[in-house]
Amino acid sequence: MAKEAPPRWDRTMQQRLARGEAAALGELYDRFASLVHGLAHRVLDDEGDADRITREVFTHIWENPETFDPKQGPLRSWVATLTHRLAVQRLRQTEAAALARDGSGTTEDLERKVRRASAAARADYIVTNMPAPLRAALELAYFQRRDYRQAAADLGVTADEARRRLRLGLQLLSTAHDNSTSGAPPGHGRTW
Repeated sequence: MAKEAPPRWDRTMQQRLARGEAAALGELYDRFASLVHGLAHRVLDDEGDADRITREVFTHIWENPETFDPKQGPLRSWVATLTHRLAVQRLRQTEAAALARDGSGTTEDLERKVRRASAAARADYIVTNMPAPLRAALELAYFQRRDYRQAAADLGVTADEARRRLRLGLQLLSTAHDNSTSGAPPGHGRTW
């Protein structure tokens, strides 16, 4: 099966960045800065490090727009993949330095921490990007402790539809842990 043509906005944005249009970088930043910062913060659990990763991601994009391949997936997934990779590198560096300095913990502890952070970041990414009806059903079930019948009433749908939305949402979310060892976000050529 042939891949779909990349969205026009993605192709246009890449071309504008390649031409060195500063306005394109500003537009890209406006669209993806909260995604980048949120993913980096979820992996690193540090505001300052998340800010630094955000700057590094957009600097990399500005300096290397040709590294985005629209045939591999959407620009959003590429940005998330780049963010995740840089955040995990920073986490490994920070934790390895602490391990060497303190002598506490092992490399297995470090890798466990990286896997947990990756799974949490992936779960956040999945939830924020899933269709609104699925996300609404999960939020009712998780945050408001509604069962599928109560969620159905709150959403104004049948009990079967609420159950279907919850099941699909949970299936998507279950991939967060399953794929956390691959080290990359969904899309752009690999599953996160």
